[in-house]
Amino acid sequence: MMLIPCPFCGPRDEAEFHCADESHIARPEPFRDVPEEDWAHYLFYRENPKGIVAERWHHRFGCGLWFNIARDTRTHEITRVYEMTDPRPDPEAS
Repeated sequence: MMLIPCPFCGPRDEAEFHCADESHIARPEPFRDVPEEDWAHYLFYRENPKGIVAERWHHRFGCGLWFNIARDTRTHEITRVYEMTDPRPDPEAS
């Protein structure tokens, strides 16, 4: 189990949270003009790199708020916690 540092409640067990996949994915616009192949890529295809990734998390059994974390997929070490409105951190700067 990971210990996730909720920016609002402090460190909590991973079981209190829901991971909602990659952060900072731009929706293709304008949606009526987007080819089906681009929609499929937006909806179903994700990067799966080794190393630092940015993820959206929801503290569903706590404060109920959303936030982003930068996590190393090799070690599960959380290198940064930041708000949904903040830009994606530079993985090299962590």
